[in-house]
Amino acid sequence: MTEQTSVATAGRYVAAIDQGTTSSRCIVFDADGAIVAMAQREHRQIFPRPGWVEHDAEEIWANVEQVVRQALADAGASGLAAIGITNQRETTVVWDRATGRPVHHAIVWQDTRTGPQLQRLGAAVGEQRLRARTGLPLATYFAGPKAMWLLEHVDGLRERAERGEVLFGTMESWLIWKLTGRHVTDVTNASRTLLMDVRTLRWDDEIRSAAGIPAAMLPEIVPSASVYGTADSGVAGGVLAGVPVASALGDQQAALFGQTCFQPGEAKCTYGTGSFLLLNTGTSAVTSQHGLLTTVAYQIGDAPAHYALEGAIAVTGSLVQWLRDNLGLISSAAQIEELARSVDDNGGCYIVPAFSGLFAPHWRADARGVVAGLTGYITKGHLARAVLEASAWQTREVVDAMNADSDVALRRLRVDGGMTANGLLMQFLADVLDVPVVRPAVSETTCLGAAYAAGLAVGFWPDLETLRAQWRADAHWRPAMSAAHRDREYAQWRKAVTRTLDWVDD
Repeated sequence: MTEQTSVATAGRYVAAIDQGTTSSRCIVFDADGAIVAMAQREHRQIFPRPGWVEHDAEEIWANVEQVVRQALADAGASGLAAIGITNQRETTVVWDRATGRPVHHAIVWQDTRTGPQLQRLGAAVGEQRLRARTGLPLATYFAGPKAMWLLEHVDGLRERAERGEVLFGTMESWLIWKLTGRHVTDVTNASRTLLMDVRTLRWDDEIRSAAGIPAAMLPEIVPSASVYGTADSGVAGGVLAGVPVASALGDQQAALFGQTCFQPGEAKCTYGTGSFLLLNTGTSAVTSQHGLLTTVAYQIGDAPAHYALEGAIAVTGSLVQWLRDNLGLISSAAQIEELARSVDDNGGCYIVPAFSGLFAPHWRADARGVVAGLTGYITKGHLARAVLEASAWQTREVVDAMNADSDVALRRLRVDGGMTANGLLMQFLADVLDVPVVRPAVSETTCLGAAYAAGLAVGFWPDLETLRAQWRADAHWRPAMSAAHRDREYAQWRKAVTRTLDWVDD
């Protein structure tokens, strides 16, 4: 027996499932938080109409089973201490309680079809009351209105929901139910529905009733780190049989946890399909006055929940995918840095990727993307550079809002996600924020956060201090842009943003 196998058999590893927007992954970690094995599989993006985005939840579950089997086989990890889950937030699925089959494709967080549902909900409850209770603005982003749409458009679904025959959840609910048979959602995902009171951590009956969502279809709200049950022997080929399913965190909260931002004032930004900057505000739910979201950061067992201010940016990494797949200017995402370095600057060109409207801090569903400043001088190199710079300028807008809302200005930004491999982007980010940018040694912080929370729930790690001691920096970028140049470019960016507004009339 090898040493690795004996360690695994003793339950010395923790695994995490990351069910993301474009793929599902399973990563196995050791006691030092180092990656032992990883498997990943993409799923289809379904676009039935402009602005509509869907996923096949059954395809996703099949992929999850496959990546779990592969990762555990590669690690030789037959004796896991626990498994945690992190997920694309707000993506909504409704399934049959008896058969386990989804009644419709999952509606993805990027989807914009729920405008009429939002109008009715806002009229019934009041936009300010909704924000005060849920911490969220009225936006197509969130899960509750997606459930409203399904109840209104899937034949017979409302009647079935009232009889308790169907279940609602975001993707972690779906995976926990498939793994354990238990219907729950953790506080971080529940805080993204527009249905939960962010301070009591309970479903708000007035909002739920106004939304027309039967209570019988809602999951139980549970802490982020807690044993929800053990995995059934019939899933993933039995490799998880008896393993505690012990955490669930929305992907951005998981990244905050994986970056060990446990103290108020600590912040991280994840650069993936979209980008999400979260600032820990401790056990106080701070109401933003500048377009940010108030969200639950995490809850460990019965301890008080921690909260965060969040700036959600819809399109960053997916803009690189657009340049690759829709325009064909690059053949792989990694090529964008070389192409962008072929020119010295953006040539006066700015791309504002309001593909599904503008998220934080604007919250304008009527906006659509623009390419501004086009001249005959612009080459594909300038377009590539403008694509990268768009991620940094959108982050700057969120940081400005966060600094206005919080007592302490951001002094350093921890970053993670696939785009942080792009050194040109990270340097530009430090330049436009005028603060150091730091990337951790373990870049897979979303999975690491879910693993950390699951490990805490079963005693694999004793406390938060142990986790914080494991964090290591991999790379630093320090600002090098002059203030005058930064201010001039930011003014041009903001001018480009104004060109996106009022495009959609209805």
